Amino acid sequence: MTTGTGARLVGLMLVGVLAGCQAKYESDARVRAATQNAETAATRAETAAHRAEQAVAKAEAAADRAERVVQKMESGPEHARRRR
Repeated sequence: MTTGTGARLVGLMLVGVLAGCQAKYESDARVRAATQNAETAATRAETAAHRAEQAVAKAEAAADRAERVVQKMESGPEHARRRR
């Protein structure tokens, strides 16, 4: 093997190693990005679920108030509030 051929072979091997390192780096970057996206999506889902729970609680409270108003109205005028 001549010096020129050996240098080319070493150069090709070095390019292959660098390409492999680059591919691993890009793969790791994709995994990190996907993980961050998943974590962000999970946080947003938790926030949305919390807001939905709050909305349900408010709707239940409103329904309870409406039910009390209906009960007062059904009990007759003697139990209704007077407005001044």
